[in-house]
Amino acid sequence: MTINQRVVVIVLDGVGAGAAPDADLYGDLGSNSLSNVASKNGGLHLPNLEKIGFGHITPMMGVDAVRHPTGAYGKMTPKSAGKDSVTGHWELMGIYLRKAFPTYPHGFPKDVLSEFTRLTGLEVLGNKAASGTEIIKELGEEHMRTGKPIVYTSADSVFQIAAHEEVIPIDRLYEICKISRKMLVGEHAVGRVIARPFIGNDASDFQRTSRRHDYPRIPESDTVMDSLVKSGFDVLATGKIDDLFANRGITKSNHTTNNKDSIQAAIAFLKQDFNGLLFANLIEFDMIYGHRNDVAGYSQALEQFDLSIPAFQAKMLPGDIAMVVADHGVDPTTASTDHSREYSPLLVFGQKVKAGVNLGTRSTFADVAATIAEMFELQKPEIGTSFLAEIRESRGPN
Repeated sequence: MTINQRVVVIVLDGVGAGAAPDADLYGDLGSNSLSNVASKNGGLHLPNLEKIGFGHITPMMGVDAVRHPTGAYGKMTPKSAGKDSVTGHWELMGIYLRKAFPTYPHGFPKDVLSEFTRLTGLEVLGNKAASGTEIIKELGEEHMRTGKPIVYTSADSVFQIAAHEEVIPIDRLYEICKISRKMLVGEHAVGRVIARPFIGNDASDFQRTSRRHDYPRIPESDTVMDSLVKSGFDVLATGKIDDLFANRGITKSNHTTNNKDSIQAAIAFLKQDFNGLLFANLIEFDMIYGHRNDVAGYSQALEQFDLSIPAFQAKMLPGDIAMVVADHGVDPTTASTDHSREYSPLLVFGQKVKAGVNLGTRSTFADVAATIAEMFELQKPEIGTSFLAEIRESRGPN
């Protein structure tokens, strides 16, 4: 049987829909990125998302639970251990992590840094959990004097290397990160190694550049993206999807670094003739606003995304299905600047999607992967339950 189908998955990076049942284990009780931001902001104006059913997912000041939503709605529970971007995106695509990636709240062990120095010939500065913008203010000038890279981490499972582009050229920084990625295996197999280049003359004007690059762990089993590609379907990616999956399971990518460009790239892909998955990541909720506790910026980013919904709908074909989801929370109203263990919103729309369907509280993000697998008659992922039958009457696009 020839399958002609397009599905769009849009990840609002860091836009959680309430504390998950095990949030207490992560120190995240009370987190609700959407509800708390709406209240703190004095309400949100999201008329396009509201019409589809967004207000049914979690209470949001200014966003009504409309009586006759045009789409399907629900929320999904994180099942894998951890609360970082790699974990969340992998679970959306069907990967179940029983053990969380290692984290280093007190810095990396001496043996890790000794091996780093042996392999790269470089001693390091930093070695602690820190804000990326603050640590370059603190250590950037010393880095410029000594040539030592700044190594730091966060609450996430990351080994980050910051370097001034005129001190350690970008190609050399990328080489150092590749060496580190190969080094960090076994008990120290972090989720991501991240190159963090910056520019500027001194602490007063240091700023990170857009040439950041992520080097993630590679999934040990196939994602639904891999299964699609192996079966001859297309997988198009925007935002940092290519970084999170090490370019695996992707047939075409447009690596974008902000919400506006990611939205434009996704809409451009929708204009093309493809058969398969379009996977988009909108990073600014997390990277720019959530980690800096910028409620106003986070709210504005949500409203800007809402304004893009008609453009997505205008380019969708009659049989296309779009899903708006998240990978974790990062509630900017809490004292923490880290990710939060939260439900993911689930909003599904398209001309053939049944209107007003309550998909309930799903047991895993991998229900997205299971639904995609059923659409394309692929092998079911390890975990996840398809909701395809709940949102449309048949597999056909018409």
